[in-house]
Amino acid sequence: MRPAGPPAAGSAAVSCSVEALGGLEEAREDWAALAPATGNVFSTWEYADVWWRHAPAGQELWLHRVRAPDGRVAAVLPLCRHLVRGIAVVRLVGHGVADELGPVCAPQDRALAAAGLRAVLEERRRFWDILIAENVRSDAGWPALLGGRVVRREASPVRRIEGASWEELEQRFSRGLRRAMRYKERRLGREHGLRMRLCSDPARLDDDLDALFALHEARWAGGGSVAFGHGRRELHRDLARALLEHGVLRLWIAEADGRPAAAWYGFRYGAADSFYQSGRDPRFDALSLGSVLLWHTIREAARDGQAEYRLLRGDEVYKGRFADADEPVETVAVPAGRRSRAMLAAAGAMSSRPATRRFVPDALRR
Repeated sequence: MRPAGPPAAGSAAVSCSVEALGGLEEAREDWAALAPATGNVFSTWEYADVWWRHAPAGQELWLHRVRAPDGRVAAVLPLCRHLVRGIAVVRLVGHGVADELGPVCAPQDRALAAAGLRAVLEERRRFWDILIAENVRSDAGWPALLGGRVVRREASPVRRIEGASWEELEQRFSRGLRRAMRYKERRLGREHGLRMRLCSDPARLDDDLDALFALHEARWAGGGSVAFGHGRRELHRDLARALLEHGVLRLWIAEADGRPAAAWYGFRYGAADSFYQSGRDPRFDALSLGSVLLWHTIREAARDGQAEYRLLRGDEVYKGRFADADEPVETVAVPAGRRSRAMLAAAGAMSSRPATRRFVPDALRR
């Protein structure tokens, strides 16, 4: 066990200690106790375990536990290191797939988690060039806590429910959207026998995932989405199995004319339902089947007493029709030396975007 290193510039000194762990299983009990306070399904041990089993080659696990001065475990730091064109990059376990990441801790313990992370980086300073903390909450203050800079910021729209009944919530949407969704849902039912089905049977899960993948591919036949590409289908199969077992998976299938015509893939974790990906048969685009299915999942979240419905990363126009707030995420870079600082400076100079820019140095994209 070792004490935390010096605070980042502009942050207050925080006392904590850090322990290196040998593997994910060693952290499982503490991780399971801490994850619910994050409200983020991508901060669960189950997600990290699946991601690590499918991690890109060359990843080295840097896993640590942070203790507060009173000895309690305040955070788990799931980091990994890999080389990109000779540059040693440290990232959070789960990068590239997760829509939100961060140290696994309660909001009130973020300063302790940051102090622990700085201690890890200080001790291993000869073995890394840059920390890229992807998709951390923008309201958490990670740039100041870590002494880094924001290199990308993305919208993450949300629809607040917070105790409203479906009837009350429905009235908060525009009149045009309400009328369109009601009309198209009725018409799909009348003309195509629309039926909404939630996957709850492990024996049926693989078939329903096959339907999701096929419908997603049909939706993006012209390109534009890699959500289930590059070997990620097997990752999501394993993740879906693990989350179904824990009651977290939400996989909705919309059947029309007796067969799957749209699919909605997401999660119910804590008081939030999260929409991750979807797919649909383009033959039903005139009746907006994808939007009708999304509307149905919001209705189910409200009827089940969820506090919010998250549409996750992306500023697509359709999300703006269903959301009423935004909880952006950002990528924070912490350079270790002159080379990585120069790289970030060059990338910033080449970006024509203002503070809400979307870039990571090309040399670090992988």
